[in-house]
Amino acid sequence: MTQRTIAVTGASGFVGEWTMRRLANVDGIRAVSFFEPGKPGLADYSYIRHRMQEIRPFSVIHLAAIAAPSEAAQDPRRAFDINLTGTLNLAESILRDSPETRLIFAGSSESYGWSFNRSNDPIQEEMALEPNTLYGVTKASADMLLAQMAGTGLEVVRFRPFNHTGPGQSEAYVVSSFARQIARIESGLQPAVIDVGNLEARRDFLDVRDVVEAYVSAATRKKSLPSGIALNLASGEARRVGDILSDLCSMSTFEITVRQDAARMRASDTPLAAGDGRMASKYLGWHPAIRWSDTLRDVLQFWRARMSPNSREPGPTDFF
Repeated sequence: MTQRTIAVTGASGFVGEWTMRRLANVDGIRAVSFFEPGKPGLADYSYIRHRMQEIRPFSVIHLAAIAAPSEAAQDPRRAFDINLTGTLNLAESILRDSPETRLIFAGSSESYGWSFNRSNDPIQEEMALEPNTLYGVTKASADMLLAQMAGTGLEVVRFRPFNHTGPGQSEAYVVSSFARQIARIESGLQPAVIDVGNLEARRDFLDVRDVVEAYVSAATRKKSLPSGIALNLASGEARRVGDILSDLCSMSTFEITVRQDAARMRASDTPLAAGDGRMASKYLGWHPAIRWSDTLRDVLQFWRARMSPNSREPGPTDFF
């Protein structure tokens, strides 16, 4: 059987590691990291062209990005250099050096921004991209750029995943942050108190393994999708952040006090954000398959293993 090469940018990141694990289980696929250790990254167009000419992959799953909104806000120029200019470098290299390569772009639901406030229904792909965070602006800009480049011959699928979490995610994100604090409490590393800010925001959450399934499906299928197509990855259900914390606390035998911290309180610009995932179902047969309670339990188990001195570090296949 002839192997097809799938290259992954950001292969060492949270979503990237899950993507590489999933690709390793697909027959006829050779998964490689697009970037080599110690070599230049997305900002170096010459290096990207060199790698594209060297690999000539069937698909590139483009995950590399400044992914944390807080990090993007702290260094806007770097965020644009990586999230927008880096994406341009990659797409232009495909057109010049490997025009048969399919680009799978991991965008963001944050590209919709203010559009969420115009509807209480799960948002569809035709809604305007009106980001209200700097991170969202970088992702929306790259999204629109790739739509334009699809008209010049680029084969690209523009995914807009909603919030996703899972084992291995940084504590910079809300679900992982809550789970880490509970694990610390259980290990005696902090008092049985979790200080919180606004818990009223409602978000559409997914398991990272479900998100990866969509990326891999689009990257490995033999038949092309309509080039430039935009696909939400969403459950259609908005979960209150406070309810997620309550569910995690209920998985612990400790009595945990949730305490609101006035210094952390601020109103959300987007009180409700949910997505309509029917287009992904139509074109890929995709839908969230992992139960939300299992996602929360796995995230909590990951942090418990990290905190307990008697437990080994979670391995690559422990949650797969």
